Amino acid sequence: MGQGRSNMKKEDRQRKIEQLIKQQKISNQDSLIQALEDEGIHSTQATVSRDIREMKIIKQADTDGNTYYTLLKKDHSDPKQRIKETISDIVTNVTNVQFVNIVQTTPRNANVLAALIDDNELPGVVGTLAGYDTVVLFSPNNETAQEVSRFFIANIGE
Repeated sequence: MGQGRSNMKKEDRQRKIEQLIKQQKISNQDSLIQALEDEGIHSTQATVSRDIREMKIIKQADTDGNTYYTLLKKDHSDPKQRIKETISDIVTNVTNVQFVNIVQTTPRNANVLAALIDDNELPGVVGTLAGYDTVVLFSPNNETAQEVSRFFIANIGE
């Protein structure tokens, strides 16, 4: 077993990670590393961290407020439509301050929105910063930020 354990291909390890997070509620990297270890796969924290980034794994909350890893859903529908639907579902307020928009979301959903925007390169947004219930969107200038703000306001609670 010794040599085969450390030479696992990245694709195989990532396929196993996907399988594990679909089967179990894994809440942190240590738990994921342990779950891999239980499957006979030795991984370092740096490797697992890189896998999480590459696989677009995010944390999501269940109805009790416990967070766990999940894959950012790959949906091949129109990305702008997905962003509009997500805004409608989780955004509660938008404040424009010069070239920045501060977007309030329902609790624990800021990272979902930021990942969706980053993944689909929303026009007018050059960067995102997400917290618990707030996403900060950076635009290249004030005018573009105002257009982004209008887009969000038009889709809140539709």
